[in-house]
Amino acid sequence: MIDTIDTRHGTANQHSFSNGNCLPYTGVPFGMNYFAPQTTDQKGSWFFHPEDRVFQGYRLTHQPSPWMGDFSHMVMTPFSGALPELSLFHAQSSYRPEEAVFSPYQLKIHQLRYSLHSTLVPSMYGGLLALDFSQEENGLLLTLPGLKAVRQVNAHELQISLVNYSGCEDPDFIFYLTFQFAEPVLSFTEATKEENTFIQLTFGSVKQQVVRFGTSFISQAQASLNLERERAHDLQDFLSSNRQAWMSYFDRIQVEHTDPKQTKTFYHNLYRVFLFPQTFYEINEEGEKIHYDTFNREIKPGVLYTNNGFWDTYKTVYPLFSLIAEEKYGEMLEGFLNSYEETGFLPKWLSPDERGLMPGTLIDAVIADAAMKKIRPDLMPRFLAAMKKGATVQSERNNYGRQGTLDYLRYGYVPSNYHESVNHTLDYAYSDFCISQVAKTLGETETATAYAEQSLNYRNIFDPTVGFMRAKDSEGQFRKDFSPIRWGKDYAEGSAWQSSFAVYQDFQGLIQQMGGKAAFTEKLIELCNQPPRFDVTGYGFEIHEMSEMAAIEFGQLALSNQPSFHYPYLFSYVGKPEMAQPLIKNLLTECFSSESDGYPGDEDNGSMAGWYLFNSLGFYPVTPGSGEYVIGMPLVKRAVLALSNGQTLTITAQPNQPQQQFIHQTTRNGMPHQPLFFTHEDLMTGGTIDYQLGIVPNPKDYQKNELPFSLSN
Repeated sequence: MIDTIDTRHGTANQHSFSNGNCLPYTGVPFGMNYFAPQTTDQKGSWFFHPEDRVFQGYRLTHQPSPWMGDFSHMVMTPFSGALPELSLFHAQSSYRPEEAVFSPYQLKIHQLRYSLHSTLVPSMYGGLLALDFSQEENGLLLTLPGLKAVRQVNAHELQISLVNYSGCEDPDFIFYLTFQFAEPVLSFTEATKEENTFIQLTFGSVKQQVVRFGTSFISQAQASLNLERERAHDLQDFLSSNRQAWMSYFDRIQVEHTDPKQTKTFYHNLYRVFLFPQTFYEINEEGEKIHYDTFNREIKPGVLYTNNGFWDTYKTVYPLFSLIAEEKYGEMLEGFLNSYEETGFLPKWLSPDERGLMPGTLIDAVIADAAMKKIRPDLMPRFLAAMKKGATVQSERNNYGRQGTLDYLRYGYVPSNYHESVNHTLDYAYSDFCISQVAKTLGETETATAYAEQSLNYRNIFDPTVGFMRAKDSEGQFRKDFSPIRWGKDYAEGSAWQSSFAVYQDFQGLIQQMGGKAAFTEKLIELCNQPPRFDVTGYGFEIHEMSEMAAIEFGQLALSNQPSFHYPYLFSYVGKPEMAQPLIKNLLTECFSSESDGYPGDEDNGSMAGWYLFNSLGFYPVTPGSGEYVIGMPLVKRAVLALSNGQTLTITAQPNQPQQQFIHQTTRNGMPHQPLFFTHEDLMTGGTIDYQLGIVPNPKDYQKNELPFSLSN
């Protein structure tokens, strides 16, 4: 299966690269470094596009998103002959992307200008670049933004340190590299232009060169140690080890579809979900895990992870890890707790350290989901203290903790003088629920009760006269001149349509606020069956999320961005899953395919990939922290999940042709399954789920089925 994944185009698409979020990363799962082909240095963070036919070199990258930018990056460009000038422009070559190999565990490029073949295979802390030259004068150009120091140890070894980042607490945050060359470096030339230093290394007439490299965020000595540990490995060793690392994750879900193209799409998304967060710790000489604490600017013991935006990933990535990668989830939690203990606040958006973007503190949902699923209970007392601090203490630094914390506690909502105040309020209310859930697992009843009550604060910004969440000022007055399609200002990357249903902890309460089940159902129908119109005045211009919503033509259901991920499932909370089922199947087949250009929008840190995976399997974690997965509409014909506890869960969906748009019946271990959801505890026992599909809805009364989680249940 691994060889069917085309990381160049995602699902044979182009659009997934238009927003730059789907770079063809090659590395190890959750690796410290990734590598990608660079096709242009003229577009900033958008340094690769699948239609470009220019290869500038192999970029060592830590970019989690173009919106965040890269850090600790550099480019390696093989070349032959004389370069008239030391620059990427003068060294770049044409190549044929359709002939390149872009897989999770290796990159292979044929540079047409030089008739030069190269293979790059990464490891966790370094890698190997094998070069096959055909001309007489050959070399390697290194492009080094923010070069701090370079030292040619001897003809076979080079040491480099870099300082480049988009944002960091440490202005002298250093990345160390050590290169070793099988064949000697005959000459070394250095030139600097603006922020880049170029180093030309020439090898003479040698036809084959092997470049090994080790990297570190700790020290030059640690980079050399990381390299030394792999000295005995040849190209085949690297290939075998890296392929095995990926297969250890891919084998956790084995799927079969009616359409084989959908199987390729599934595994591409599985690949995407295992890229982030990235490892940010290393192993010292004593075999201990250590990391660089950028906040206090010192080396600390223990694990750390980076490159993750919890506003995006809490919805899908970590719930998936809870099923099939619990051991990694547990270690990541340990790393996030280390972030808290070093900075004083739980992380929100790490790259490499806290960037403070997006509303809310939605790592709370990651913690609560783990607590309800009994993952790392040993960490939960400290996590509860950290969550409560984030809910009650206003940080002196705007990028840490909740914004408007004290005003939220004073008014029961975040006033409109705060940017995106509606989403802040809704996210804080959901986080309050998450705190309550963690407190329950620890037997802290008083805390659980208090935060459960506080989680109902969403009601304070609901306006029944318009049926939406609206911004209020500190006097309790709604902002005037309301438009439900106006994006921005009070809403994060959306309008009232994309934000007003973010009440994961209390959908039954929201349904009552909106007038009951019949009125709520009509509201959902209106959401879906209207043009994808938007008003740009909140931003002053059209942002890409608006364009992407308009492009897919699913009304106001903007699946191009994370806030709409749960929208189809809202029908189940009024007992009408048959209204969600064809919608889910259409979203899967129309928005994630080569015909639709791959992804409908931002694939942020595996979040959209996780949405696709869950929905393909037929269930979705609408409310992380509840321990439930709401039943949807499967796309797979058969799936076998190797669960983290050693059990096996087998899913079948028959018959699953395009015309089967509905679930006729669901059985669990051979018995009819009446609830509209599964519990995590139940799924982890393994066994079977069998979906019998149909072309018309089953006339049985869904209203009698047990509805998914809600505080008001």
